[in-house]
Amino acid sequence: MLRFTTAGESHGPALVSILEGMVAGLPLVTADVDAQLARRQQGYGRGRRMTIESDHAEFLSGVRAGETLGSPIAMLIQNRDWKNWQEIMDPAPREGDPERKRTVTRPGHVDLSGMLKYDRGDARDVLERASARETTARVAAAAVCRRFLSEFGITLGSHVVHLGGVDAKRPDKLPADLNAAADASPLRTLDEAAEKEMVARIDAAKADGNTLGGIAEVICDGVPVGLGSHVSWDRKLDGRLAAAIMSIPAVKAVEIGLGVEAARRKGSDVHDEIDSDERNVRAGRVRRRTNRAGGLEGGVTNGEQIVLRASMKPISTLMRPLGTIEMKTREPAQAVAERSDVTAVPAMGVIAEAMTAFVIAQALLEKFGGDSLGETRRNFENYVAGLRDRHGR
Repeated sequence: MLRFTTAGESHGPALVSILEGMVAGLPLVTADVDAQLARRQQGYGRGRRMTIESDHAEFLSGVRAGETLGSPIAMLIQNRDWKNWQEIMDPAPREGDPERKRTVTRPGHVDLSGMLKYDRGDARDVLERASARETTARVAAAAVCRRFLSEFGITLGSHVVHLGGVDAKRPDKLPADLNAAADASPLRTLDEAAEKEMVARIDAAKADGNTLGGIAEVICDGVPVGLGSHVSWDRKLDGRLAAAIMSIPAVKAVEIGLGVEAARRKGSDVHDEIDSDERNVRAGRVRRRTNRAGGLEGGVTNGEQIVLRASMKPISTLMRPLGTIEMKTREPAQAVAERSDVTAVPAMGVIAEAMTAFVIAQALLEKFGGDSLGETRRNFENYVAGLRDRHGR
């Protein structure tokens, strides 16, 4: 089974990403990973951390001579900011050093709940791992999954459709290369007029010491019918995608297709009518007239584009701190702000792409199996051939 795990703290020496279950024989170089790490760092409204780090992945195992080996792929991503935090983050014990303690928690963050759950007296013991910096290692693992999916003609992209109270108009026809168009925008949006208003709102929020949230839409194209399953709750692909996206820090809602809007409409305005289309082999030689379902029906892909949206709340670290308490004394205090993004919605879209890539790659391997890329490709091509030749069943 394809799976990944990450390790590392935000201001520790490095992050580690381990992907297990990837097939052997997949062409892979560090540039495949670094390109996605760079995309994660972009976006107007990001904080000073993005000017410090220039993320680069180093393969520690699982890759040789530009190809995967079938063994776990371990990657190391150095934290350049570590040099500024060595005394605070030193793993060795140092008695009586109050400078290492942070006992003031932030509203909206896991600081307080984590301190109580793990019985810690220092909020840093929680916040360092809870930081969105951890998603760097996720994007690294998913970059390998994205490279794998490309071998089967499956692509992913995203764009920002809302930020700080401003809706971006979604074009009737998305660009052929969605990411090339979105990445050209400082906010990864396709609506230039909305972009200008978003920038103005980010500037105003920054001046006010505030933060902004928003919504990113992810599109996954080329997925064949039949990934996932309807037979058990934990095999439903829509549920698995939703869980993966909800695991991204500060994401509070996920929609697939029409999402919440489907609950407001009549059935005739929700469900996608079906036509025959002999050319659309990956969908079983049919096509939906619309894609309100977002490419998933009953937990199974239907051959249309997978369309989902992730909604991110404003970041909880405000430069104009909110009221909280000092944990040791229980006295009122103001939340501590070291530094913060005004918004990270553009980066969240890239992370949502990454989590989608992982889940789709996992589902593809579940269906087609194989220990090597060649074996998986043969199984995949045989399945598609069956869809092409299927008659009367």
